[in-house]
Order: sequence, then C-alpha cells, then structure tokens
Amino acid sequence: MHPEVLIIVGTRPEAVKAAPVALAMAGSGLAPVIVHTGQHGRVVDQALAPFGLVPDERLPVRRPGGGQAELMSALLPALDAVLARRGPAAVVVQGDTTTTLAGALAAFWRGVPVAHLEAGLRTGDLAAPFPEEGNRQAVARLCALHLAPTAAAAGALRAESVPVPDIVVTGNTVVDAVRLIASTDRPAVDPSFAALEPELDAGARLVLVTVHRRESWGAPLDGVLSAVRALVERHEDVRVLLPAHPNPAVRAQVRAALGDTPRAVVTEPLGYPDLVRALRRAALVITDSGGIQEEAPTFGVPVLVARDVTERLEAVGAGCARLVGTDRARVLEAADQALAANLRIPTGANPFGDGHAAERVVAALRRLVAAPVLVSAS
Repeated sequence: MHPEVLIIVGTRPEAVKAAPVALAMAGSGLAPVIVHTGQHGRVVDQALAPFGLVPDERLPVRRPGGGQAELMSALLPALDAVLARRGPAAVVVQGDTTTTLAGALAAFWRGVPVAHLEAGLRTGDLAAPFPEEGNRQAVARLCALHLAPTAAAAGALRAESVPVPDIVVTGNTVVDAVRLIASTDRPAVDPSFAALEPELDAGARLVLVTVHRRESWGAPLDGVLSAVRALVERHEDVRVLLPAHPNPAVRAQVRAALGDTPRAVVTEPLGYPDLVRALRRAALVITDSGGIQEEAPTFGVPVLVARDVTERLEAVGAGCARLVGTDRARVLEAADQALAANLRIPTGANPFGDGHAAERVVAALRRLVAAPVLVSAS
C-alpha cells in the first residue's frame, strides 16, 4: 500500500489547482485522497470532472446560515474524523479559504505534516483580501512544507522567518491545469456563451468580467459594473461575458447593473473548460479573481485587476496585468486604452509557471513523507 496524502478542497479554485497534483501522483509511490469539504458544494465536483477526478471523501457539512464560524465549527470535527480513520502520511491544503485553514488546523492537531500549496502570497493587509490574508498567514504557522508558486512568494515566507529548507518554489499548478484543459479544446457548454460565439467569430471582441471579492461588495462593485456598462456603450464591437458569482448579494448587484444592458451577457458560473475557452477568446479581462490573474497570461490576454491591492504582483511586474482598483473612471479609462491599442501580452512567458509545477510539488511531497514525523497525536 502506498502512503496516503489527503488533498483537501472545498472551493472551485482549490479543486482546479489541486487536480494536477492528484494526477501527478500516479506512479509516484503516493496515493492521493481527495477530500471535498462541501464549502462550495457541487461546483467542486464540476471542477474536478474535466480532469477525470472525483472526491474520495465527502464531508457531511451543512451550513444553513452561510457564516464563517458556522462552517469552521462543522469542518473541524468532520476533518478530524477522516484523519483519524485514514491515518494519512501528509495533508495538502491549497490557498487561503476557510477549508484551507480548517484542514491545516485539523491535521496539525493530529500531528500530520501539512503541505501548503500556493504558499507565501501576501498583501500585508488583513482587510484586503478578507478573510483570505488572515487565513494564509495563520496557515503558514502550521505547515511543514511551503509550496511557493514564485520566488517572490518564497521571499515573503523567508521574511516571516519560515525555515528555508521548508520552502520549495514550484510554480503555480493553475498553469498546469489551464494548459491541460486548453489542450482538449472543448466546445462551449453554457448556452449563453455558446450563443455569443458566432458574434466573436464574426469579429466582435470579448471582454470577460469576473467580480466577487467580499471587500468589493456594495459601492466598489457598483463602480466596476458601471464602468463595464459604459464600456459596452462606447464600443459597439464589444461583447461582455460575466459569469455571476453564486453569492445572492453579488448576483443581485450584477443583474441590477447589467441585466438590461445590450451586448452584456450574464451567465451562471461557468464550468472550468468554458472559463478556459472564454479566456482564450477574450480581448480583455476585468477581474478581482486571483486565479484569473494567473491563468490569463498563458493566452496573452491583458488583465485589469479591479482591486486596490494584489498579492500577485508578478503579473503587474511582467506587464500582464494592471492594478486599476474599483473607481469607475479609472477602470473605464484603462479598458478604453487596452481596447484602443488591441493590447496583447506575449504568450509563453507566464510569470506564474511553466506547466510543470505539479511534478515539483509531488517530488517535494515524497521528500516530506520520507522524513520522520516528530509530533504524534495525543
């Protein structure tokens, strides 16, 4: 029997970024066990499916109120029960969600080594993004292995006195994921997106918009949406595609701002292959998503980051992204400039990786599992 490594996921980005790691474990001597915490429900299954993966464990978590405390209080005992039953050699958590923090804490309490995928991202501001910045700083204190996506992320960890031998720069596994899905070249599944494609084939330009950050709810999000509406009005050849976030408050705000706007299509959340297809076809992306900042450079698509700070400054430094905040005038001006110049980014120079991050992650995990565990569960 190969030693088991629990890969804990609860949101779609976690599933997408963990999937290449699970696939890379084939033949490695490690047995991946995907644990779905239920934080984002069925969208996790949808994200794993294009990779040919399904969860091995599903937690019986119910969260009728939707609060963070409620979720954490449900996750910890459920994760502890899985750890006690399976006795894994290591646990992998990804990113900075409540699932990430709960997984790291439960494993730490059980004396199971924790590996943090996408470690070292920092803004230095606990309020932005909230609660993600606090989660990832807390997780860093619990980990035995820090899998940093970039040299800058590794530098941030060293600045926090994380032992250098515990840090491995791997690249970001989302680049592995996006390349793998793009290579399959699947047709659009979402009917609204599919209906838009003939217009793109005829010369219309696609602007992909994704906005959902908690700190942007209310007036900041209104500023971005107002800029998007004005952009459509100014450019007759522009078509906007905006997959609405599942959060009811965000969806209501989006539909109020763009629901009756010609040439703006608001869809349900896109499956990952559809999202990758939209990125490949886009002329411009306006987003507050961290993952899209990492994915878009693979296809040469310029990104406007609708946030005041970003923990992914590598994209800004490489000229792949521009930090524009949420002010209507600033977003609109930057979008106008990008479209007027038909701006494209050189492909093949994604600052977040070369598509082989998962191989490096698995090599580091093999070394971790081979090392003696110094703490045991009581």
